[in-house]
Amino acid sequence: MPVLTSRIDLQGDQFQSNRAAQLKLIDDFRAAEKRVRDNSGKQAEKFAKRGQLLPRDRVARLLDRGAPFLELSTLAGFNMHDDDGKGDASGGGCIVGIGVVSGVRCIVSASDSAIKGGAISPMGLRKSLRAQEIALEHKLPIISCVESAGANLLYQAEIFVDGGRVFANMARLSAAGVPQITIVHGSSTAGGAYLPGLSDYVIAVRGQAKVFLAGPPLVEAALGEVATDEELGGAELHATVTGTAEYIAENDAHAIHLARELLANLQRAPLSRFAHDLSTRPHRPPRYDVEDLLGIVPVDFKKPYDVREVIARLVDDSDFFEFKALYGAATVCGHAQIEGHAVGILGNNGPINPDGACKAGQFIQLCCQSGTPLIFLQNTTGYMVGTAAERAGMVKHGSKMIQAVANADVPKLTVILGGSFGAGNYGMCGRSYDPRFVFAWPGSRIAVMGGEQAAKVMEIITTAKFARMGVEPDADAMAQMGKSIKDRLDAESTALYATARLWDDGLIDPRDTRRVLALALAVCREGEARRVRPNTFGVARL
Repeated sequence: MPVLTSRIDLQGDQFQSNRAAQLKLIDDFRAAEKRVRDNSGKQAEKFAKRGQLLPRDRVARLLDRGAPFLELSTLAGFNMHDDDGKGDASGGGCIVGIGVVSGVRCIVSASDSAIKGGAISPMGLRKSLRAQEIALEHKLPIISCVESAGANLLYQAEIFVDGGRVFANMARLSAAGVPQITIVHGSSTAGGAYLPGLSDYVIAVRGQAKVFLAGPPLVEAALGEVATDEELGGAELHATVTGTAEYIAENDAHAIHLARELLANLQRAPLSRFAHDLSTRPHRPPRYDVEDLLGIVPVDFKKPYDVREVIARLVDDSDFFEFKALYGAATVCGHAQIEGHAVGILGNNGPINPDGACKAGQFIQLCCQSGTPLIFLQNTTGYMVGTAAERAGMVKHGSKMIQAVANADVPKLTVILGGSFGAGNYGMCGRSYDPRFVFAWPGSRIAVMGGEQAAKVMEIITTAKFARMGVEPDADAMAQMGKSIKDRLDAESTALYATARLWDDGLIDPRDTRRVLALALAVCREGEARRVRPNTFGVARL
C-alpha cells in the first residue's frame, strides 16, 4: 500500500513561522467575513419590529440542523464599488451556498436585505449567476429567499445587460428539470418581479411580499391611477387573483416551513430523484493531522515545499498511488481517495517543464477514461522558460496539457494553495477552464506574474528602449517605475483581491480543505446520478 511518509519537522522554525503567517491570514479573512455579518446584524431591531427574520436567520431556519452548509463567495465585491471592506462590507448583498433542506442537497440563496435593502451590486450579480451555473451543472434545486430593493442604480451600467442572464438562466433551469422555489419575504419589484414570475413555485408572505412591475408612485405618474402596494402586488392578490403565488404564508418562519415541506414532497415524487444521500462511504482518515497544513505551505510563494506533504493530510489513510514519479518530477500526479471518493490529484513542486506537461496531459486523459474526478493543487510560477525548455518543446507540450484540461469531461476541482501565475494557472485548471469549484487558501497569489518579476521585465524593456534612442535612463525614475509596478501587481494578486472578483468560489481555512473537497465531490457525484425530467421551455405559470 503506497502510504506517504511525512518528513516535516513539526517543531522546526520554518514550520512554526509558516503556521503563524497562515493563522494571521486566516484571522484577516475571517474578520472581513465577520464585518459582513455584523453589518447585516445591525438591522436586527428594525426587522424584529416588522415581524421579520434577518436574512441569515432565514437561511439558518431553512437548512437541516447538523448538515453541512458550504457558503460561497463570502467576500464578493470586497473593497469594490461601495463596499469599503469595513463598516460597509456587504458580501455582494446576498448569501449563497450549498446546503441540505429536508434531506435534499440544494442551492440556497438569500437577498441580504439588511444591507442597503438587498440592492444588487455588480459582484453580487456575478455571485448569483455563479450559483445558477453550479445548480444547472449539478442539477441542484434552488431555494431563494427574496427581498431586494433591486439593482443598485449607481452601477446600472455594470448590471443591466448581464442582469437579464439571471432570468434566462431561470428559464433554462426549469426546462432542465431543476426545481426553483422562491420565498418572497418583501419587495421583489420592477425587473425583480420576474424572479418569482420565472420560479416553479412561489411562497409569498402576507402583508410583506410586494411583486409588481411598477410601484404606486410610478403608476400614479404614468396613469394617474392611485393604488397601494397591496393592490398592485401583495401576497393575497397573487395568491387569489393572479395565481403568481402558489402558497401564502403568515410570516417568514411559516414561509420557510412551507418551503421545507414543499421540497420534502418533491423529494418523494418519483419523477424528481434528487435526494441527498446523507450516508458516508467507509474510509480511513489521513494518518497525519490536518493542523499540520498550516506549517507546511509558506505564505511566500517563492519558498518551496513538497506538495506530497499536503496530499498526505488530505487523502484517505494518506494513501497516494503516484503516477510516473521519476518522470517530470516537479509535476506530481497520482490516484487517491477523499472520504471514499476516488480522485486523480495533480500538484506542483516547481514550474511545469515539458516532461511534467506531458505527464499531466496523459494522466488527465487516463482519469477521463476511467471517469475519475480530478483535483488540482495549484502552486506554480508557470511553465518553464529559457532556451533549454523551448528546445524541449515547452510550447508544444504545454499546449497538450492545456488541451487535456480544457476538454476533460470529468469533474474538476481546483485549490489554489500558493502561487498561481501565468499559463500555469491555465494548465492547472484555473477559473477560465471551468472547474466545478475553485477554492483558495488565504495566502495564495494569482496574477500573470509576480510583482518583482514584472518590475524587472519592464526595467529591461525600458532600458533597451532608451539605449536605442541613445539616451541614458534616469536611475531614480527607473527605480520609482519599478516600485510602482511591483506594488500594483502585488496588491492585485492577493487572495482577497481575487476572491472579491469571484476568481474563486471562496477562501477556505487550509484545515478545512479535505472537508470542502469531500463535500464538493459529493455534489459532483450526486449530480451525475441525479435524474431529472427536462422539457423544452420550462414550466410556465398559467
